Amino acid sequence: MTLIKSISGIRGTIGGKPGEALTPVDTVKFAAAFGTWVKSRKGKKVVIGRDARLSGGLISQLVSSTLRGLGLNVVDLGLSTTPTVELAVPMEKAGGGIILTASHNPIEWNALKLLNEKGEFISAADGAHILEIAASEPFGFAPVDQLGHYEEKDNYLDVHIAHILKYKGVDRKAIKKAKFKIAVDAVNSTGGLAVPKLLQALGVKKVVELYCEPTGRFAHNPEPLPEHLKEIGKTVKKQKCDLGIVVDPDVDRLALIMENGKPFGEEYTLVAVADYLLKKRKGNTVSNLSSTRALRDVTEQRGGVYSAAAVGEVNVVEKMKAVKAVIGGEGNGGVIVPDFHYGRDALIGIALFLSHLAKSKMTMTELRASYPNYFISKNKIELTAGVNVDTILASIQEKYRHEKINTADGVKIDFEQTREWVHLRKSNTEPIIRIYAESQDAAKANALAQRILTDIQLMLNS
Repeated sequence: MTLIKSISGIRGTIGGKPGEALTPVDTVKFAAAFGTWVKSRKGKKVVIGRDARLSGGLISQLVSSTLRGLGLNVVDLGLSTTPTVELAVPMEKAGGGIILTASHNPIEWNALKLLNEKGEFISAADGAHILEIAASEPFGFAPVDQLGHYEEKDNYLDVHIAHILKYKGVDRKAIKKAKFKIAVDAVNSTGGLAVPKLLQALGVKKVVELYCEPTGRFAHNPEPLPEHLKEIGKTVKKQKCDLGIVVDPDVDRLALIMENGKPFGEEYTLVAVADYLLKKRKGNTVSNLSSTRALRDVTEQRGGVYSAAAVGEVNVVEKMKAVKAVIGGEGNGGVIVPDFHYGRDALIGIALFLSHLAKSKMTMTELRASYPNYFISKNKIELTAGVNVDTILASIQEKYRHEKINTADGVKIDFEQTREWVHLRKSNTEPIIRIYAESQDAAKANALAQRILTDIQLMLNS
């Protein structure tokens, strides 16, 4: 059993003892803390929505009842997506929102993800404040005649799609003319409701649905990584589809499959969408420090400036606002289009990518080949208890001081001459250093990661 409290919310496995898992007791306590925070900011309403996982209905009832008990009105979107809830919060003039999803985590997990009144994930400072409220429990529940109201609104997926169709970068005519045949894997969650509906609205007539029933019984590991996408790869190839679309359970990450059944590359979802938008208007871009250099290459080619942010959607959004980015996101398939809304949104990502593909008149493999090719090697080193991780990172920074160094989140070393980088980040919960390295092929990336691992091992042995 696991329970993880962080500045972005609370997540854990279902079942077990209070304080050791996401039990009803923990759910109510944390919902009360968030509701108390919303009330302290004069908020009167909270929007909630959930993915299709089996515990979602139970967690939703606990959260909505707790919020109502505090005197807050609740707008429940029911089965929805993370970006849909994000859009709905400001539309409803709510004081905040809660998305009930554990994102790409397996079926036994659930979580409360917290939004502010703008429909954006709460800041680190606000998250820390909510954790303090949960610890001290200064809750004041409403008397019977002041309980909050409850309202269900199941039309927001349609509202979301309508806004996508109006977005100036979405070319419905080009998509319809391309006559795409598309396979969709929604891992039996709410993407099964949203993605086929979006494709139909965009004029796609041929859709092959794979795991699009929102039963919450995930047919495979729900994280859209290459090793979990073999079945849709075979389906795309067998059904002679132009491409495949894969989303995670809450539909904020987008992975694509090429017509040959191979992954387009999660890192390249953002690269391709950014390339399309940057052709239309010059501007800046942002991704996190562990994302591919290809976004920087494309941005500079189009006359913009690329900036890197610390890992985490909140950090990416903060940097995007600071540099006035026209697009940003993360290398996990998370696309953020700021003049649509400041949140990772697979649905707007799909619409923009299909517009790009249709107008390029290329196949998926041809489009992928048009971008700089990089490979990321992901590694970690487990340290013995008592090892000072900060000292290790400082020593690595000193050794490579003549290279371009970024310490916004751990240590990132850019080797400009070879167009390679390595990013070292420490875990906040265990003695681990994560080491990501990128180069032009797998062998070079793995060799670079091994070089840093050897450096660390020598430091430990000295």
